[in-house]
Amino acid sequence: MKLGIGKRRGLLECSTARGVFAILALDQRSSLRKAMNPADPEGVSYERLVSFKQRLIKGLAPETSAVLLDPEYGAAQNISQDNIPAQTGLIIALEETGYTGERTKRRSKILADWSVKKAQMIGASGIKLLVYYHPESDVAEHQRDLISEVAEACLHQDVAFFLEPINYAIDPEKPKLTPTERRKVAIQTADELSQLGADVLKLAFPIDCEAEPDEKIWLEACQEVSDACQVPWVLLSAGVDFELYIKQVIAACREGASGVMAGRAVWKEAVGLGPSAKKSFIEETAITRFRKLQSVCDGLARPWRSFYPSQSIPDGWYVNYPAN
Repeated sequence: MKLGIGKRRGLLECSTARGVFAILALDQRSSLRKAMNPADPEGVSYERLVSFKQRLIKGLAPETSAVLLDPEYGAAQNISQDNIPAQTGLIIALEETGYTGERTKRRSKILADWSVKKAQMIGASGIKLLVYYHPESDVAEHQRDLISEVAEACLHQDVAFFLEPINYAIDPEKPKLTPTERRKVAIQTADELSQLGADVLKLAFPIDCEAEPDEKIWLEACQEVSDACQVPWVLLSAGVDFELYIKQVIAACREGASGVMAGRAVWKEAVGLGPSAKKSFIEETAITRFRKLQSVCDGLARPWRSFYPSQSIPDGWYVNYPAN
């Protein structure tokens, strides 16, 4: 598969020397507000959100290959404080937090007054778009059109595109997918959406580990995802406890995943801690966790270059760049 020069540089900036991804995800907004103040999420101030993200990024970014941040409370606020080291990639979210429409017909949208171009202007190595997706939903075509629109914008700007599809139940009688549905939908999603122009997919673990404790089944499902996915994929943490997440990461990387975009599994306990305890947690527990994840990724994950081999550049290539 061919990769634009800018996209290639972006993936390089976001990966380790071996070419795998060890990315810290801290682009949460509404969910972070709820965690900070369940009784009154909207009462969480801008300053509190920004401060929390700055503390985490300053402490953890040096351990990562890249950080994923949102434009509202994380990206510019950490760039302005020099919290993201020069050797650390920066991925910036494009979507508005949450979704519109019914619970069983979820529509995603781009954050108002934000764009691929603006993110690239402040130094983004890559763009991330989260979409709620079920292949059989009435709004599936709308979601695919949105993905294609962002893919075209990223192609035009020649910036790496990370796509995060979140699966959900479309049966009004079911609050979540059954274990069988979860596996089937995960594989179908990887197949369908990896054909729409994203450079990397950020995916949830395809197995409900509480319902299926057999790790051999985990490996089989992860292999099915890798077989279906036509681009590199990384594993998100979905807020599970770290002990379970690292087991999932080992299974995913053994069967073809190219690394992680790890969020709450690394840092969620820090939300309820005071300043001193938070500092200790970041410097001890969170850093140790991330180093373990990076070690697994560097040892087991599939390098993204296996999807995007290097290519020769013709004389005068810059004349008609970009070609799209």
